[in-house]
Amino acid sequence: MSALILASASRARAAMLERAGVPVTCDPAGIDEDAVKHQCRAAGATVEATADILAERKAHAVSLRHPGALVLGADQMLECEGVCFDKPEDRARAAAHLAILRGRTHRLVSAAVVVRDGVRLWETVDTATLAMRPFGDDFLAHYLDTAGDDVLHSVGVYHLEGLGAQLFERVEGDFFTVLGLPLLPVLGFLRQQGILRA
Repeated sequence: MSALILASASRARAAMLERAGVPVTCDPAGIDEDAVKHQCRAAGATVEATADILAERKAHAVSLRHPGALVLGADQMLECEGVCFDKPEDRARAAAHLAILRGRTHRLVSAAVVVRDGVRLWETVDTATLAMRPFGDDFLAHYLDTAGDDVLHSVGVYHLEGLGAQLFERVEGDFFTVLGLPLLPVLGFLRQQGILRA
């Protein structure tokens, strides 16, 4: 078994960890994220608190299946002018999301929580701010044609490490946070635990 279990099916998060020298085993949590978000909205939780709660719920659920293991839960939320966005279900919704975001600045909030045996050991939340350029409809259609369905797995409908970079005028914040995981603090925690060399 790997030193760390990732409570996610995210290929991007697993690849980030593995490229950084952290072998991981993926075990998706399968929680009802929409229900958790609804509860958080009803309680008036901030975007940051909601991302943190989702990350913990994922890690907690998976930790119960893996006694003694360190389990990392992560979540990312996108907020633009007070509105939170979810991953689009299809190309039409992806186009609608991008049409709303273009010419505006939005925030990506990424949270990570580590749990062992149902107990929260550590957490971090980080935010990046991204200014999307006011591109035209022709570019939007070209972008979705070229990027393909992979961008539907991203809350912002983009992969900044690829063609999605063309959507932006400015990005402020940690690159890994934009990709969906505040990686550097996670690596610091793993060094503290003796899992990575100090």
